[in-house]
Amino acid sequence: MNTTIIARIAAACATASVLVLQAPAANAMPVSMTMGMLAGADAASRTIVVKEGTRNVNVENGETVRFDVNGKSFAYTFNTFGNETAFDLSAIAPAGFAVPAVHVYVAPNPLYRG
Repeated sequence: MNTTIIARIAAACATASVLVLQAPAANAMPVSMTMGMLAGADAASRTIVVKEGTRNVNVENGETVRFDVNGKSFAYTFNTFGNETAFDLSAIAPAGFAVPAVHVYVAPNPLYRG
């Protein structure tokens, strides 16, 4: 009888641990929402022209940047929660906006360093 109870408790614990581990992935927000938000082009403090050979771009947390890609543009305000963060530009581009494979590196905001 004790073996049956222990087996049921073990099965319940295993099920609970699987659910707990899957919960963050199921509820995770897309990168575009956790890194900042789209902004108006006039809010940008600078423009980054993404050319065919561009592979990486560097921005700072808190900065609003306009990205020019193949004659089209969008602006983004970076507002990350960590120190340095990296992700693909396509993760923050507006829907239907084609961007090449460019990696964005977000440095900490200099106002909050040290």
